[in-house]
Amino acid sequence: MSLRINDTVPDFTAETDKGSISFHDWIGDSWAILFSHPKDFTPVCTTEFGAVAQLADEWAKRNTKVMGVSVDGVADHKKWKTDIASVAGASPDFPIIADDGLKVSKAFDMLPADAYLPDGRTPADSATVRSVFIISPDKKLQLTMTYPMTVGRNFAEVLRALDGLQRTWQQPLATPANWIAGQDVIVALALDDAAAEQKFGKLDKKLPYLRYAKNPG
Repeated sequence: MSLRINDTVPDFTAETDKGSISFHDWIGDSWAILFSHPKDFTPVCTTEFGAVAQLADEWAKRNTKVMGVSVDGVADHKKWKTDIASVAGASPDFPIIADDGLKVSKAFDMLPADAYLPDGRTPADSATVRSVFIISPDKKLQLTMTYPMTVGRNFAEVLRALDGLQRTWQQPLATPANWIAGQDVIVALALDDAAAEQKFGKLDKKLPYLRYAKNPG
């Protein structure tokens, strides 16, 4: 079954390079980002995991935990982290799931139920395991992005999307195209003009259905 926006994400127990975790317990009352890759010691993913490590302070500011997923084992994860740190100049202190049994990859619909890892596999055998999932504290999926192996993920965009999700979560708000934190936000049509102005102040009405308000944050 496909995993869709606002679905409760699967709970699972898994081994990581930092020990066993229970996913929902690990999230706790934080936001969470689960990001995956098809194989350790691959060039694009090495740069991506390094980018995540470099943003450690930014994740912490946003009460967000990050966790990687790989279809390799714990021993390889620990060795690979040395390479990541040497390239990024930052230590990847987040855990990486050892999904060598493909349980997590299948639960999050990155691989079909009948997928398996052949002997002598290459990253192409698990190419679709290149996704990003942003999860809110209520354990619901808020955003997903999936990339091909040839295009490195832009974690500045992941951070921007996280800001937008946190700004609008459980509020009658949305963000416009190319929004960045601090800019005006869009008021949802669930509120009429009077209710919107009472809640968010004076509106900048571009169209009857496109109404901006100052960022309440």
